[in-house]
Amino acid sequence: MTKRYVLVHDENKCIGCQACNVACRSENNVPESVTRIQVRIEGPHGNFPHLHFKYNRVSCEQCENAPCVTVCPTGAAYVNKDGIVSINEKKCVGCLYCVAACPYKVRFINPETRVPDKCDFCKETRLARGEQPACVVVCPTQALTFGDANDTSSEVCKLIDTKTNYLKKVELGTQPRVYRIPSRKGGI
Repeated sequence: MTKRYVLVHDENKCIGCQACNVACRSENNVPESVTRIQVRIEGPHGNFPHLHFKYNRVSCEQCENAPCVTVCPTGAAYVNKDGIVSINEKKCVGCLYCVAACPYKVRFINPETRVPDKCDFCKETRLARGEQPACVVVCPTQALTFGDANDTSSEVCKLIDTKTNYLKKVELGTQPRVYRIPSRKGGI
């Protein structure tokens, strides 16, 4: 059975600390001027003294029907056998179609390699060694859970099956694989 990697972000556990961003930057040698992942902090919401914030993860959604892959004229953007949307730097001609096609606006040009870049669940480093992505490991509140959704005994399967969750922009038919457990203090 093939793997189907997914990530679950629990908005109730996230504190917006950016440890995920720092760990990703370090693990993947991401230059300071760009980012593969960040947590956007929205708010405050509510009335004093009952204020709260919403923490929104912004990263590649690892779409099963990825527009960035569809528009790539050279096959540089592709979906790996485990479902991870990837980039072959050697095949990239710099047309930027993949950057323009991403409905989540998370692809960027790496200023050092001059090639489009984005989150790949640390596939070349941590996953290759059988480890969890850097963002998951470093999260101090366990707001992130990563695993194989085809493994019905996995923690991600249990979360997706038992917790209310949502996916971003499902109406586009991209079939994203970053699930979110919505904040109890706000709507979706």
